[in-house]
Amino acid sequence: MRTVASLVCGFIFGCGLLISGMTQPAKVLSFLDVLAIRSGGWDPSLAVVMAVALVVAGVGYAALRPRAPVFATKFFWPTQTVIDRQLVTGSVLFGVGWGLVGLCPGPAIENLATLSTPVTIFVVTMALGMIAHDLTQARSAVPAERALAPASAADG
Repeated sequence: MRTVASLVCGFIFGCGLLISGMTQPAKVLSFLDVLAIRSGGWDPSLAVVMAVALVVAGVGYAALRPRAPVFATKFFWPTQTVIDRQLVTGSVLFGVGWGLVGLCPGPAIENLATLSTPVTIFVVTMALGMIAHDLTQARSAVPAERALAPASAADG
């Protein structure tokens, strides 16, 4: 049932991206180009999409917060509250990629249906970046565990 719920939610999300125009890189880039406000070339419509999405999500979270989850044994709320270097670096990289191409992960995956070579290259390199991140995280966790082992043994 959880898989079906995920499929339905993904379908609704994809339809929302498509209807709102967030899958059109030119529309996204005209939204991100705030310097075009003076010339009248700025498209603020995606700000409305984002604001409405935040309201809908906020209402959903507020309504579900006190109850038990329907398709899981517990809620998986974010626990990270610190703004650290990794968060800022990742945000900057995301913003640069979004600003250069006009696509972020969701719309990029949806645009794979167009069979566009640039979109395919973008998604493949995005996936490679995610794999590189996971490998880097795994490698950095191993030395930390090894560094703690001798100290723990000496204390024991």
